[in-house]
Amino acid sequence: PANPNPADPNPATPDAEVSDADRSAQETEPIRKIDFSRDIQPILASRCFSCHGPDVNEGGLRLTGFDEATAECDSGDFAIVAGDPDASMILERITSDDEFERMPPEGEPLKEEQVELLRAWIEQGATYTKHWAFRPRQHPQPPQLNPGDMAGWPGDDHRSDGDRSDGDRGGTSASWEDHPIDAFIAKRLIEHGLPPAPPADRKTLIRRMAYDLTGLPPTAEQIERFVRDDRPDAVGRLADRLLASPHYGERWGRHWLDLVRYAETNSFERDGPKPNAWKYRDYVVDALNRDKSYFDFVREQIAGDELDQVTDESLTATGYYRLGIWDDEPADPQQAKFDQFDDLITTTGQAFLGLTINCARCHDHKIDPIPQADYYAMLAFLADVTPYAQRSDLVGNNQIDISPQWLRKRYAELDEEQRSLEKQIRDIEQASIAKMSAPDQRATEGPKRQRRKVLAKRMAEFTEAQTMVRYRELKSKLAASISAEKELPERSSVLGLAKTRRVPETTFVLFRGNPGSPTDEVSPMFPSLFEASRPTIPEPAASQDSAGRRRVLADWLADPDHDLAPRVIANRVWQFHFGRGIVRSSNNMGRLGTPPTHPELLDFLADELARGDGSLKRLHRMMVTSRTYAQQSAVDNPTAIKKDPANDLYWRFDPRRLSAEEVRDSILAVCGSLNHAVGGPSVYPQLSAEVLAGQSRPGAGWGKSSPADQNRRSVYIHVKRSLITPLLAAFDFPDPDQTCEARFETLGPNQALALLNADWMQQRAADLIAHLNLESATPQQLADGIIAEVLRRDASDAERDAAAALVGDLIAAGLSPDDARRWYALSVMNWNEFLFLD
Repeated sequence: PANPNPADPNPATPDAEVSDADRSAQETEPIRKIDFSRDIQPILASRCFSCHGPDVNEGGLRLTGFDEATAECDSGDFAIVAGDPDASMILERITSDDEFERMPPEGEPLKEEQVELLRAWIEQGATYTKHWAFRPRQHPQPPQLNPGDMAGWPGDDHRSDGDRSDGDRGGTSASWEDHPIDAFIAKRLIEHGLPPAPPADRKTLIRRMAYDLTGLPPTAEQIERFVRDDRPDAVGRLADRLLASPHYGERWGRHWLDLVRYAETNSFERDGPKPNAWKYRDYVVDALNRDKSYFDFVREQIAGDELDQVTDESLTATGYYRLGIWDDEPADPQQAKFDQFDDLITTTGQAFLGLTINCARCHDHKIDPIPQADYYAMLAFLADVTPYAQRSDLVGNNQIDISPQWLRKRYAELDEEQRSLEKQIRDIEQASIAKMSAPDQRATEGPKRQRRKVLAKRMAEFTEAQTMVRYRELKSKLAASISAEKELPERSSVLGLAKTRRVPETTFVLFRGNPGSPTDEVSPMFPSLFEASRPTIPEPAASQDSAGRRRVLADWLADPDHDLAPRVIANRVWQFHFGRGIVRSSNNMGRLGTPPTHPELLDFLADELARGDGSLKRLHRMMVTSRTYAQQSAVDNPTAIKKDPANDLYWRFDPRRLSAEEVRDSILAVCGSLNHAVGGPSVYPQLSAEVLAGQSRPGAGWGKSSPADQNRRSVYIHVKRSLITPLLAAFDFPDPDQTCEARFETLGPNQALALLNADWMQQRAADLIAHLNLESATPQQLADGIIAEVLRRDASDAERDAAAALVGDLIAAGLSPDDARRWYALSVMNWNEFLFLD
């Protein structure tokens, strides 16, 4: 018999194993309504489109739309007959036992549950609905639950009936129906007959929340305070304390920096520096710490120079446009120009909209309804953005002077004065040089030192006395002007849009993306899939240096009522708390992305962001005070593992490995070495000569920081594209050349080698011994002290015995007692308990 619940991966058992009562229930239970975007689109995209999709229609069959899918094939058959599965050839082909007839021809056959989904979809009319991400937000309310459906679910040992969700959605919940997030999650769990995992203990919960919100382990005092806090709102209070920490912005700022491909150099062979890039990083950290409205955060980065109130902060935000790679010597300047635009469109489309608009650069998007013209219409919004730099001027386009007005005016006056004096001086010098001998003339064309030497020796000989008096006066005035400039306060500059085009070049659709083949002219337009009205681009004011187009784009992207943009950021916040987004492909919410597991919850969170005036901290608090977040990770539930191995229903908490920065920062923290200073210029950890030798110019561009600065948090390490800090690279620091939606979490031998053998780790182990005053400790004392500091718990008798055995073996092998203690400390910092988060 057909599976009565096509979403259930466990098909019905054979007839011989099904009772009459069960069979009767199966025959009368209605099949749920199939959602094309959630249930069918992923199957077609992953298994069918390669032969029957946008580019290829083998056998005359294309499955991209209803009319095409239900049309007669070349064979005269109909692959899909709406409402009639038995007459639909597609089902016969995908279930065929003949390997030459079965579709798809390559790979494993479709799973039985996928076949049943297709069968139910065809029976229900084979409806092609608009992709979920392109539909308007539905503004759902939390579902009402029947407490009886949750009978027997695990209780909660760290919340009470008074610990409830309050009116601002910020409190914790007494039961699953009391918290909006829990209500959405519980509804799906009930539908699939799965109970949630029991709640995690308080030590686990505070460690989880501390890392998620600040990226640092909780101290022993913080753990003890939380464990002993018996107030009903203890979890909410903990969340508030962590969100108020300046380390919150450092942790979540790094997530954003991944998205906008943050780095402080240009890549390519020379990999030159981006001056003041660190100020953009500090802008992000500070904006998050102050809980700047996400909508303002977007506006400032996209059009910070075009807002009604332009500030130093908003100008710094435009550093977003200067973070990408830049080739200072391109083989094809026109191609390089459009490559820079493509980098901006790729990052803007994926980071803010979760769409791969960049796929339409050379042709219409193959999957999503994004024609090529839409790509260039987006480019037209950004057409006033100048290149990062010119080889003749590496800073003029990207460094904005934000000094006080009076200081800028005074510098401008002195600069103009010096240029005038230098010209007059050089004119006199050139007139004299013209009268000199050829060897002397050639010498003045060489190094400046040689020129000055010739002029000092021969100038008076070929210059009239009165002119020499004038020459010396000019030199004296120039020296005085330079001296006056040195006495002024230093100018302050930020990386950003220092120069833009008030009247941009006309934008054309480029045939196959070729800059040499322009076709139709296009103007700024929002992607047509949003069915938005044509934007009105105001005429730029006479005093305006930009075209004003980016302000229109920014207001559209930052509209709280936008159908997609709030979903994208709400999904990202969820992703970094729960290990993956409600939409796993958080940079691609189009048709080739993964469908949302809980679309109503995603819309609810997007609405909450809008209702909270763009407060991200409000979303954080709601998520971390939910029962869903507080579940255990290690659960013995074979039924749940079989039904939902990927944990799409959130029946438990997914454990994760610490990120690269969390690994390094945690090691510094437990060793007592972490420098908690916030903000400022980037720092340079000491790197070995072997690492520096990997550059085209070994060591170039890598500074030297003080020991205290080298112990600052990893977010402040200088990000040089050609020289990623090895420890961070070993733990999957992202490629800063492109937007990163989610980092890999690999487990490899290079990580263990780095944590055991690196000189930096050897020194940290010694620091840990000194920090705990264990230089003369017995092995048992060593285990007690180090396990308590690193793992925040008491050592067991077995661990004390193991410490004694290890230290004894190391000494027997010829190590000194000090080295043996150090190696034991090093080993504990390699334990999974330290490097993983439950």
